[in-house]
Amino acid sequence: MKIALVTGATSGIGYEITKRLLKMNYIVYGVGRNFIKNDENIFKEYENFIPVTSDLSKLDDLEKTLHSLKKINFDLIVNSAGIGYFGLHEEMNISKIKNMIAVNLQAPLVISQYFLRTLKENKGIIINISSVTANKESPLASVYSATKSGLSQFSKSLFEEVRKNDVKVITIYPDMTKTNFYENNTYFECDDDEKAYIKMKDIGNTIEFILNQSENIIFTDITIKPQRHKIKKVKRKE
Repeated sequence: MKIALVTGATSGIGYEITKRLLKMNYIVYGVGRNFIKNDENIFKEYENFIPVTSDLSKLDDLEKTLHSLKKINFDLIVNSAGIGYFGLHEEMNISKIKNMIAVNLQAPLVISQYFLRTLKENKGIIINISSVTANKESPLASVYSATKSGLSQFSKSLFEEVRKNDVKVITIYPDMTKTNFYENNTYFECDDDEKAYIKMKDIGNTIEFILNQSENIIFTDITIKPQRHKIKKVKRKE
């Protein structure tokens, strides 16, 4: 059985990806901060799931986590953990800026570096979950989009380093997805129109599509957009 590491496994896109990989018979090491919901493990029905508790915003914690996994022979790394704070840049506090850089950019770089030799041996795959904001101007999301743009550039450059070793590096750029990611956003959220946002299963389908391709090709960049472009504006709380 192939072995995957998925960050952000306890919620949102990472949770969906983890479930899909488990259904595809992967052994999944899922990284998150809390695996308990309603007093039960959210992955209790899956025998091939191994919870890994770690706070990716803290480099020391991440390094300890990686050291504990150093003997695992991973075939797939999915960097899907993400955090976003939105608003005018002049009103963004330093703590939020640091957290976004740490989780969205620093963690994928560090994790990829740590397991790269193993991935070369296994001709493995790295999938980085970026955002459509990486490739366009994003007012009220300047730091978030900068971290995702950095992740995108990292993916492109790393692939050129490791493609001769048959390692694939793939970036997925989702548009607004129906998750709890925007629940604390006081500016905008997904529209009520079901054709105006991406569903969780669409992300899972994309992951399965990628992993079912032949070894001689790679889709380096995949952008996922809803059919319609609508964003619900939220009245800002003062």
